[in-house]
Amino acid sequence: MAKSKDVRVTIILECTICVRNGVNKKSTGISRYITQKNRQNTPNRLELRKFCPYCHKHTIHGEIKK
Repeated sequence: MAKSKDVRVTIILECTICVRNGVNKKSTGISRYITQKNRQNTPNRLELRKFCPYCHKHTIHGEIKK
């Protein structure tokens, strides 16, 4: 069956501070969260302040591609 164009999509949020510091993406040193967003209300990429256990502080987590 074909995939439907649902309004709510699952997205992955990744810590922007850990990525900028040069941590390898395949290592376990990058904080990631899985959440959903409404495609009609927020068509742009989502950015939220979440806790990063590797930075030990609240940082901006941005939406990445799957």
